[in-house]
Amino acid sequence: MLLIGAFLALAGRCFYLQFLRNDHYIGKCLEQQQGWVPHKPQRGVILDCRGRVLAASNKVRIVKVEPRKVKDAKSLSSELQPILGMGAHEIYKLINESKNPGYVKIKTGAEASECDAARRISSAVGVESDWRRHYPMGRLAVHAVGFTSIDNRGLEGIEYQYDKQLSGSAAQDMFFADVRRRPIRPVPIEQSLAPDGSGQNSILTNGVGIILTIDATIQQFARDELIKQYENYEAESAVAIVAEPKTGAILAMVSLPDFDPADAHSTDPDNLRNRILTDEFEPGSIIKPLVVAIALDAGVVNKVEKIFCENGNYSGRGFGRIGEYRRGFGDLTVREILIESSNIGMAKIGQRLGKNRLYKGLRLFGFGKKVGIDVPGEADGLLRPAHKWTGYSVTRIPFGQEVTVTAIQLVRSFCILANRGRLVRPFLVKAIVDNDGEITELKRPLPPVGYVVKPEVAEWIVSDCLVGVVNEGTGKRAKLDKWQVFGKTGTANIAKSDERGYSDSDYVASFIAGAPADDPAIVVLVSIRKPNKELGKGYTGGVVASPVAGKIIEKTLNYLENRFARANF
Repeated sequence: MLLIGAFLALAGRCFYLQFLRNDHYIGKCLEQQQGWVPHKPQRGVILDCRGRVLAASNKVRIVKVEPRKVKDAKSLSSELQPILGMGAHEIYKLINESKNPGYVKIKTGAEASECDAARRISSAVGVESDWRRHYPMGRLAVHAVGFTSIDNRGLEGIEYQYDKQLSGSAAQDMFFADVRRRPIRPVPIEQSLAPDGSGQNSILTNGVGIILTIDATIQQFARDELIKQYENYEAESAVAIVAEPKTGAILAMVSLPDFDPADAHSTDPDNLRNRILTDEFEPGSIIKPLVVAIALDAGVVNKVEKIFCENGNYSGRGFGRIGEYRRGFGDLTVREILIESSNIGMAKIGQRLGKNRLYKGLRLFGFGKKVGIDVPGEADGLLRPAHKWTGYSVTRIPFGQEVTVTAIQLVRSFCILANRGRLVRPFLVKAIVDNDGEITELKRPLPPVGYVVKPEVAEWIVSDCLVGVVNEGTGKRAKLDKWQVFGKTGTANIAKSDERGYSDSDYVASFIAGAPADDPAIVVLVSIRKPNKELGKGYTGGVVASPVAGKIIEKTLNYLENRFARANF
């Protein structure tokens, strides 16, 4: 009976191992018998609109060591020191402190001669290749392009937004291995599958290329001019954008302070932020043309009537007191209100519109919601629902208080004006290049049919009122001889962080402009946060921001004109 019981138990164990645990042990056998060589795909290239490289991946050699094979780490480190040009103590530390007994990187980016010499020293030393991300233009378009992690995953910008497409798909080749994991021969495809379906030989697919709308030349114009003013005024931060108003294509996107993408992991995290998308601020007077367009479209004001601006002192029950920035005004037309940038005139226009029409109009221009541009991190801005407004709201929002916007929202709204009232959607990615070199233009959903404001209203605001601001008003420093510029200045007080009210020393100086006024080719926004008022050089949008915008417009239009002439020739 004991013998029969023992044989039955043995038979049961055999059944359990051979049938119930069959897949498990076959898998274990395959792990012992087979090894694999991984193949990493090349990450896709990122190009500007003219094919210039903004980001690419280059092959690099890596000298590695298998710590468990090392008999004398000090001796090996001393031998590797002159070959790799590294300190022996540094090599010893890497080997000795490695948590992986089978692998530790010693030097990335080694020369071929270094690799050959290092490999001859010991069987514990090996060489492998990997991809390293390279940014040929450095800081130039860093906030648009973004950067990658050490393991080539996108962390910011286009690198993050299109990480899946840029990454491609890895592959691996299976081989039979000996007891020391050395390859004997490749595993046939039909034998390379474990029972669970894993371990299959696969096809390497490199990442696709991304073509941006950014033009590196225009980006250089914008960055050079902006960084001069940013440093001259000792500002906290600054942004500049150049966009095509008819299409929404972003030709330049500059955010300061910036950083070197090759050293992104050790830079100040605050510099990584793309302030064009993330930073919300009260726009100040720069919002006035949009409110006037809404009012003209609604028929609550007209082009010829005069509005009494109370000689600089307007007060009443439910909305407090409103003053002017410089001096008081009497009767002004709508055009003159924009040229003189009268707060009281705008407050009265807001009262005529009423909260519901003003709220709906600003929402149509895109405030209080994301633009939806194809880079991550965009903020919504703040435009509270109309039922939460007070008498203060309907008189302050028309001159840019009690509402916050992002730079990209402002650009979109003025692109709508420059596009005769038609909706515009800003975008940054123009096309994708597949592994066969085929270029595919991205198909974008068309904006809803219709106009935000009537074409004749938008055209009059641009070609008459905003031209007047540049020729006669606060934007004179952006005036050009060759091109008729239109634009609007904005000087917004920054709210105090520790108490109610606004700071008397901190401002956001902005100017948004475009040219030529009769057929706008570009819209440019320059916004400089906290220019140092104590320098005594000025702090307003007209003084600080408008000269920068004027220079960017002049250089960009001359460049585009010459480029178009060469193309036709």
